[in-house]
Amino acid sequence: MTSCPPSSLENVLPPHSRPDITVVIATRLRPERLGYLAELHTSLTRQTVPWEAALVLDGADPALVPEPLAADARIRVVKLPRPVGAAAARNLGLRTVRTPLVCYMDDDDLVPDDSLAIRHQRITETGLGWVAGWSADLHADGSTTLWRCPTPPGVHQPGDVTGYWTSPEAQIPLGQTMLLARTDLVIAAGGHGGLPAGEDFLMVNGVTNLAAGELLPHVVYFYRQHSAQMTAGGSVAYRDLRGPSREFAFRHGRALRSALHHSHAHGQELVS
Repeated sequence: MTSCPPSSLENVLPPHSRPDITVVIATRLRPERLGYLAELHTSLTRQTVPWEAALVLDGADPALVPEPLAADARIRVVKLPRPVGAAAARNLGLRTVRTPLVCYMDDDDLVPDDSLAIRHQRITETGLGWVAGWSADLHADGSTTLWRCPTPPGVHQPGDVTGYWTSPEAQIPLGQTMLLARTDLVIAAGGHGGLPAGEDFLMVNGVTNLAAGELLPHVVYFYRQHSAQMTAGGSVAYRDLRGPSREFAFRHGRALRSALHHSHAHGQELVS
């Protein structure tokens, strides 16, 4: 697809000290999710390191942005003239990122107070391309359940994470919202691919195959369990395409790892 001119896509923020991290949040501002978006913003205001955010309106009316977000100078509203889907919305948000590090959150997520700080400290100390943390499911009663992803805690060399995804049907090795990564690395990885039910898998494949990173045994992200989830059973298109999307993403990860290993064996470096 073609994108709109920069002047129609992005607002200009007032001058302020530039943080290292941009949070990209794609949303259609659905009424049943606006309260969750406001709670996500509240959790962001409790972060202990500076941040800014690109709130990508996927064809949504800017007038529906909750007032606390609209009034927050750290949040840049990226207006898309029509719905384009999660993958394209996230990529067009990535286009506006001006910080060295980027991460993604959905409009119904929550993050603990140290979510950005613990990953920022580690990626700064090590110079790694990405740092991730654990995620936990957040239930309606406020309880949480830790999700132990197949990738074990520790430092992982390029391509290692792909090996922890054993089949298209198996648990994915990492979730995209668990990652804090170098912005240039995410761009080199192609951002989120165009799959309708697996674009996040392609982003994880690209980032973790192109650079070494680390998984911290520390919860950095809460995945809210509720009936209005984008992946809930009401979406026929999602159900019908989930299997083929996962198969493509699985094959993509292995093909990318193979291509990179081949290039390294021949003395070529694709990402510096």
